Parts: sequence; C-alpha cells; structure tokens
Amino acid sequence: MPDTARRLVVIVLFDGVDLLDVTGPPEVFSLAGREAEEAAGYQVLLAAETLGPVTTGAGVRILPDLTFEEAAGRGIDTLVVPGAVEIDDERRVHALVDPGLVAWVKVLAARAHRIASVCVGAHLLAAAGLLDGKRATTHWSTARQLAADHPAVTVDADPIFVREGNVWTGAGISACLDLSLALIADDLGEAVALRVARQLVMYLKRPSGQSQFSVPLEQISTTRRIEDLRHHILRHLDEPLTVVDLAAYAHVSDRHLTRLFKTELGMTPHAYIESVRVEKARHELESTDATLERIAAVCGFGTTDTLVRAFRRRLDTTPTEYRRRFRVPVAR
Repeated sequence: MPDTARRLVVIVLFDGVDLLDVTGPPEVFSLAGREAEEAAGYQVLLAAETLGPVTTGAGVRILPDLTFEEAAGRGIDTLVVPGAVEIDDERRVHALVDPGLVAWVKVLAARAHRIASVCVGAHLLAAAGLLDGKRATTHWSTARQLAADHPAVTVDADPIFVREGNVWTGAGISACLDLSLALIADDLGEAVALRVARQLVMYLKRPSGQSQFSVPLEQISTTRRIEDLRHHILRHLDEPLTVVDLAAYAHVSDRHLTRLFKTELGMTPHAYIESVRVEKARHELESTDATLERIAAVCGFGTTDTLVRAFRRRLDTTPTEYRRRFRVPVAR
C-alpha cells in the first residue's frame, strides 16, 4: 500500500516517556491495515527533537523516524501525545511536563487533523492550552494534579477515554489500546475495529464511558488508622458496615471518621465501602459462576437490585453484561 493512501499518525517521543504509550498504538494501527477491506490504513512515525536514541521510562531505547521540525512540515492526520511520570520520596505519582516539549506539541497540534493523548500525556495537551474548556481524562493517579494545574479543564478521572471534538484523551497505559481502537472505528468503522480487537485477543472494544476500574482501591492512605479501617472493611464486607460501627471500631466520632475518609481517600465512608463491594463483585463475576444473588450477599449488597444499581452508578454497566464481557474461562 503506498504511503499516500495511508493516514499519517505521528507519535511524540521524549526521554522518560512511558514505553507502552509509544508501542501500543502502532501495533493496533498496523492491524487495522490488514483487517480493513478497503485499501486504507495508517503510516505511523515516531518524532523527537533530534534523531538520536530516546530512552523510555522502562529503559528501552527507541530511534525516532523524524524530528519535530520535519513532522511539522507533514500533513498529520493524528498526533499522539504520550506521557511520563516521576515518583517522589513518598511514592506519589507526578506527571512530567517539559516546557520545550509543550511548545512543540502546540506546533504539531496546529498541523494535525486530530489530537490524542495517552495516559498522562493529557498534562502536555493541557499545558499547551488544547484542553481549555474541554472535558478530559487521564490516569486516575494524576487526575487531581491535572485539575489543580489546569482549572480551565473539566477533569473526569473515570472514563477510559474522552472525545471532545477533534481532541481525544485516554486514561491508563493499557487504555491506549482502547483509544486506538476508537480512533480506528472513527476512521474505518466499528466492524474493522472489532476485528482488530479480536486479533489483539481483547475481550471487547471497550466504549469510552467504561470506567477505569479499581480507582478507589488504588488510592493510598497515609495514616495507620485508615489502613486498619480498610482491612477491617475487607474482612467484614458482607456485614452492614455503618458509619456508626466503623467510628466505634476506630474509637472516633462519626463526624471525625467522615473527615478522615475525605482527607485520606477523597470520599465518604459510604462511597468507599460501595467501591470495595463493587470491586469484590467484579472479581466474583470474572472468576466464578456464582449467582447474582450469592454475589450480592457475600459482597454486602443484600439484594441483586442494590448490586445492579451500584454497577450502573460506578461502572455504567450491569453485572450480567460485565460478566459476559470479562468472565475468565476456567481451564478444564
């Protein structure tokens, strides 16, 4: 297939970039050319400030195909902007934003038909002013940073990707596959994207509204009291677990308990307990054949109606649909 028949995808490279952010999308785009019935596909080029090797955050070195300056002279169909993070002494994650790189992103974006960020690459788009007035997502671990640094951006840490006009933002690193599939569906149709998903042995092509599962459970608290409460909740998940009971267990007042949860985990005790119950229910749906009634009971929901409402509220799907999509076959 001649390059003139291909949509040009330019992926931004820089030292410290997340490796899968860079290598995931090209694999998906390459399969699209094979699965598409029409003579259409993608040409993926990696662009960096110079043609020297770029060392990724994983330590793997990658050679760019062209410089930013050369890319700026091309007709870019899709500009893909990955990200990079650093971990501080307290194990907190921070997205890295280099002003020089932001300037190039702004230049390249002006020459692109479509712009997409992968994971914490959203911070680079925001710094370039490309997300002002828009809804956007990023990896849940840096969502608060994105919202604090860029108040003009409406940050939604839940979806795996968000589309706002010609700007797309993706969530966690593996969500780059879902985002790439969505871009392919936008170009070549759902049927091609689904065929590519099958080639990748993915359970499904997840919709943009699919939640970043496990977000609340990954948040780290800094006090031993809250950590003890978290373990207590896990051990007694099938029990009522009221605020009164938890406060008595922690030897604090109801009001103080709520303040502790909001400060440490960013949510109320009720919201946290529901998130844990949904997480356990997800595990049961993925790995067992237990009935919904049984799962509702062992996870503390009480009734299947309560279980269904919690799934709709937190994951925008039903337990039955979730099991259909994510059930792991049992080896026999």
